[in-house]
Amino acid sequence: MSDDTEHSIALTTLAARDADVRSLLAGGWIRYRTSPGLQELSREAHAACARIGRVYDDDPDEALRLFHDLVPGAGEGIEIRPPLSIDYGERLIIGDRTFINADFMIIGGGRVTIGADTLIGPRCAIYTPNHAEDLDARLEGWELPEPVTIGSNVWLGGSVTLTPGVTIGDNAIVGAGSVVTRDIPAGVIAVGNPCRPIREISAARVAPVSL
Repeated sequence: MSDDTEHSIALTTLAARDADVRSLLAGGWIRYRTSPGLQELSREAHAACARIGRVYDDDPDEALRLFHDLVPGAGEGIEIRPPLSIDYGERLIIGDRTFINADFMIIGGGRVTIGADTLIGPRCAIYTPNHAEDLDARLEGWELPEPVTIGSNVWLGGSVTLTPGVTIGDNAIVGAGSVVTRDIPAGVIAVGNPCRPIREISAARVAPVSL
């Protein structure tokens, strides 16, 4: 039996006994702080992230194998630089040849999709949970994980923060330190807090390829 199959069976078993895990997988409201199943999943993910960090310098191939175990939806040719912190590896999809620099963090269980050939700068963070606005519901721990989508051939500069529900279009560049609170269209450079497009990417500004 493959590792992916074992992981899928374990997740299905956990979902059968925990309503919040079922709701997470369905994209619904959850209560992480009162859910043993969600806490178990995130503890296991954090332990896997720690193992990746411990072995990376001595055995980067083993670290990458562990990363693929943690993130079954990761494509081929991906490069990573620990440390990293991911709450739910099964909620992450990464396209081929994407590069993830150090201190990458994903908080919460919203579906995160990253396209192919994307560059993730150091200390980038993706926040997916929206806590309830209603005071009583927030005290009860309700939150709604929302999806975040990053297209292909995107470049996120260092310390970029993505908030719940945003999409970044293909080929976009997001400047270092930006806080993305709204969708960013394809093919633009965007910067700031809140992050806004400042211009389209022009072929005339692209450096020629040197061989």
